[in-house]
Amino acid sequence: MPAIALAVVQAAILARITRSAVLDVSREDFVRTARAKGLSQRAALWKHVLRNAMIPVITVMGLQFANLLAGTIVVESVFYLPGLGRLIFQSIANRDLIVVRNCVLLLAAMVVLVNFVVDVLYAVIDPRVKAGES
Repeated sequence: MPAIALAVVQAAILARITRSAVLDVSREDFVRTARAKGLSQRAALWKHVLRNAMIPVITVMGLQFANLLAGTIVVESVFYLPGLGRLIFQSIANRDLIVVRNCVLLLAAMVVLVNFVVDVLYAVIDPRVKAGES
């Protein structure tokens, strides 16, 4: 139940973004050219469309990670599960500021790390995105 409560909303948003990005990219000229060269619909989808449609999808996934972390605090409190979210909630109730500060810094570091991974994935997916070239 807790995993479903966290994942259903995020999965629905991600599915809509993926569908929208795939439909936008599938109308591009390079997909039409690949199909004209004899690629099947499935091969064109996997080799050309999905690779180019993943940029907005990965962006949304990186943004959803912060929402997922915030959602775990609520879900762990509602389902009475042990975890970092419940630790933060109990520390706020007990006014244990050191634990709250350290947990917030840990969560912020995790969000920064995920954003860094998203930026690195941009360069992996789209070779036109290169850092440091002027």
